Amino acid sequence: MTTVAVLTTGGTIASSADATGAKVAGVSGAELLDGVDLPAGVQVQVRDVLSKNSAALTLADLDVIRRAVAAALAEGVDGVVLTHGTDTTEETAFLLDLVHDDPRPVVLTGAQRGADEPNTDGPGNLRDALAVAADPAARGLGVLVVFDGAVHAARGTRKMHTLASAPFADPELGAVGRVVLGELVVQRPPQRPAPLSGLTDLADVRVDVVALYPGADATALDACAAAGARGLVLEAPGLGNANPTVVAAVRRHVQRGVHVLLSSRVPAGPLRAVYGGGGGGRDLVAAGAVLTGTLRPSQARVQLAALLAAGADDTQVRTAFAAS
Repeated sequence: MTTVAVLTTGGTIASSADATGAKVAGVSGAELLDGVDLPAGVQVQVRDVLSKNSAALTLADLDVIRRAVAAALAEGVDGVVLTHGTDTTEETAFLLDLVHDDPRPVVLTGAQRGADEPNTDGPGNLRDALAVAADPAARGLGVLVVFDGAVHAARGTRKMHTLASAPFADPELGAVGRVVLGELVVQRPPQRPAPLSGLTDLADVRVDVVALYPGADATALDACAAAGARGLVLEAPGLGNANPTVVAAVRRHVQRGVHVLLSSRVPAGPLRAVYGGGGGGRDLVAAGAVLTGTLRPSQARVQLAALLAAGADDTQVRTAFAAS
């Protein structure tokens, strides 16, 4: 018999409509499992960790989730399934993967349709996630996201559609595998860096994402830095470009000890310092910005926050993102 811990955090999978018709999380893990046909040979241990819509999660909540996953693994289960809202699955999955140093799988899943909807996709997704968490083929693959039969690596996976039943994708590398007749079929093993050690509380670290666009100035960067941000992630157009005003602000904040990352709003492709002219990627890098490789802003922010919470200095931050 294989034992899988099911940890619930809320999200659409655990939501039903209130008197106004708004979806609100509140369905317990035991209730979620009532509608699930468990895979053969799998027994579950259920623990309700949080009950929130995932857009409302804080970095302190991610600390709670991270510790709950570690505690479940320490109790000797064969795998962990975490139910989670789809809005910020990409952040939580990536954080868990950054620190995961165990071959046993951790699998995130959820739903696009609420628990009270007649065509809810929650039970099917949960059954697939349980099957993957119990499958020996998932060992060593790290943290995974399972949705609509597709199995994604945490790193690089993003929510790409607001309503589709298969909302997640890695625009760069594609899925890791699929669930076929209740079994995991691996198409490619994910590439994962060495686990990050020494992580303390993310809640003590502020890292903000700043969108760049035609006519952007230093207002948002300055406000975030004034609010205590230790890091800024620029969501830039194209390969990672801006304008002279933003470049000057980046230089000023880097000189004051703020870490500035340069990412892109484009779904796929690596970041490259190609353009100059006073505001291009070359100018931003010369001002001290760090390219994030293929990581987009949501996951780049999580990695920077985790690195700073683990005590990384500027050289260690640059080295970590050079491998992204």
